[in-house]
Amino acid sequence: MSEATDAFAAHVSDVRRLSPATTKAYRADLADLISVVGDVEVRDVQLEHLREWLWVATQRGDARSTLARRAAAARGFFAWALETGHIPVDPSLRLIAPKRAKTLPKVASADAVSDLLDRLGHAAAQGDPIALRDHAALELLYATGVRVSELCGLDLGDIDRERRTVRVVGKGSKERVVPFGGSAARALDAYLVRGRPVLRDRRLDALAAARASEPAGVTDAATPGDAVFLGVRGGRMGSRAVYDLVARALGPIMGGGVGPHALRHSAATHLLDGGADLRTVQELLGHASLGTTQIYTHVSAERLAATYRLAHPRA
Repeated sequence: MSEATDAFAAHVSDVRRLSPATTKAYRADLADLISVVGDVEVRDVQLEHLREWLWVATQRGDARSTLARRAAAARGFFAWALETGHIPVDPSLRLIAPKRAKTLPKVASADAVSDLLDRLGHAAAQGDPIALRDHAALELLYATGVRVSELCGLDLGDIDRERRTVRVVGKGSKERVVPFGGSAARALDAYLVRGRPVLRDRRLDALAAARASEPAGVTDAATPGDAVFLGVRGGRMGSRAVYDLVARALGPIMGGGVGPHALRHSAATHLLDGGADLRTVQELLGHASLGTTQIYTHVSAERLAATYRLAHPRA
């Protein structure tokens, strides 16, 4: 199983061109399966083993969405194993997992997001490089609705400041160009001119000091390169840092448990509220299926109904 898992992970990464995050999730789910059934031969895994695996996860308290994802990972793995001749019969064909609970994404109001970004803009005006970076990152997240991995992967050459567009590489290595507005453009310009050079120089100074003491242990890969958003020490900003930033900024507005996707959800909902058509929002978000984007129409309908109930005297 472990050897087949490695081969399957290579297949979904190199052939199917799935994202590193998706490949990592497949690995984690199959590792959990191996922890229950053992590192046996792939052909020895039966439907009863898969059912036991999901039952163990249920007893552990895993969410319905987790169970559904793990069942999907197993089906993908055994379909590949059948196709490549590892097994004569696919044991996952009759595997049934609970359906994902239908929950609407958490969305901040347009006024709340606007007030938040204005406050960050006032703080950035003092010239602190981290404040400039944080303001630019959140403005761009909200303006474009890009995923956190897409934001962190941005290089300087991906930004067209004249046309106000960014080029991002999304799931499945699919590239798209997304526009952004004036507020994000001003925040981004301020960061690139006054904030990023300071963070870049911190990294270069640290590398120079490291080369002086241990020249053999420092490589060119450690330099900041062309990354747009840099961390406190000058390296490329990571997803965890963006999660922490959004949690600090949006937490007081939306409650706990919010991350960068909250700004993506909010951007999509506010676009639809403002009259954008569903196909346009699908293109902006990089959704492969229109059905994925349609959840935001339900969010808008729910908000409309809630407003009606509060405002109408006969509601």
